[in-house]
Amino acid sequence: MNNNQSPSALREWSAQFSKLPTLVILGSVSALLAILGPFNTSQMLTLAPRFAYWLVMSASTYSIGFLVNTALWPRVAPKLPKPVGLVVVGLATGLAITPVITLLNLISFGFWPSLAEWPALLAQFVTIALIITIIFQTLSGHLSASSTPERRAPDLLARLPLDKRGALVALSSEDHYTRIRTTKGEELVLIRLADAIREAEPAKGLQVHRSHWVALDHIAAARRDGDRAILSLSIGGDIPVSRTHMPAIRDAGLLPR
Repeated sequence: MNNNQSPSALREWSAQFSKLPTLVILGSVSALLAILGPFNTSQMLTLAPRFAYWLVMSASTYSIGFLVNTALWPRVAPKLPKPVGLVVVGLATGLAITPVITLLNLISFGFWPSLAEWPALLAQFVTIALIITIIFQTLSGHLSASSTPERRAPDLLARLPLDKRGALVALSSEDHYTRIRTTKGEELVLIRLADAIREAEPAKGLQVHRSHWVALDHIAAARRDGDRAILSLSIGGDIPVSRTHMPAIRDAGLLPR
């Protein structure tokens, strides 16, 4: 099974590291830590190696935190309350950065924790990762609210009961009706699929079959099925991709070319 979230997270990570502000911030933080020399690094390393140590530490832990948050949060957020989701992503981030920090300390200082030291170290790593996760999600929400114009809701949602007007997930044709699936439920509506797709704008999606349209943000996974494909939705359930529409999902990065 090919997960579309991982390639997307890698693309976002690559784009993030191509931005000058990101490089400046990481370099500045590393320089500050090199000057301050916390955790006895001032006694163990001279200034230049200390800066290199903190630069590798900052870049690697930031990268892991960014990738874990970008790949995991869209899966966790729709299914769990936000505080629980933050804990889950924080734990995952903590476990992911643990081997990197341990390996870097082993290379730099020859330090390998004893069995008795591991519980305290893991607690520290997970606590730091949880703080990083909260900062990531807070900044992400703040930036999206302050710098991104608010998108209008798709006109199609007006055809649904109020309690089912969530984010669009998929549209499926059933005779003269279209089944509209959102993050809050589904409803069978008397409308042609072509008209429903038109009213789904500005939601970003693809028609992947003559009877199906899916929102890109709610494709959890994609897998090949012969010369066709199957898309798994974030709310559960699968959508088939016909041979005709395979180029479109490859162009969207959902499957390897």
